[in-house]
Amino acid sequence: MPARQTAKRATSKAKTSEHSRRRRTSPKSKAKAKAKAKTIAKSSRRSGPHAAKAKKAARGARKWSGKVTETSDALDLKDGLFKGTSTQIAQSLKRAAERSHRRKSTPYHSAMSMLVFYINRAGKNLSATRRKRLETAKDKLRKAFGKPAAA
Repeated sequence: MPARQTAKRATSKAKTSEHSRRRRTSPKSKAKAKAKAKTIAKSSRRSGPHAAKAKKAARGARKWSGKVTETSDALDLKDGLFKGTSTQIAQSLKRAAERSHRRKSTPYHSAMSMLVFYINRAGKNLSATRRKRLETAKDKLRKAFGKPAAA
């Protein structure tokens, strides 16, 4: 068979498979794909402080810290723990850290890292009064474990 005919056959096979692939997609899935592409394109055109958030939202990104909050079992904490007074928060974290056998470090470090993680995760959504209460809880936690106050 001449090389020219073989090349023609290969080209026609490629066209046929591309054509059949296009026919298999339903109109609904095409519309969904088009809408998603449009959303991503729109979000990528944005500029300013919310551009990155819009891109992530369009892609359906999740925060790793949310998964940690849901699945971590290093400490057994009561529901609504961080809504109590600073003394209650410190005592409860100390109790949970000392009772836990699943922690990787000392009870003090485990309890303090859980409190700091909560503060950092809340970020800008934390009101000034709640932030102050949690910072006071950190000081009380240090005192409960006999550690020096932060500078």
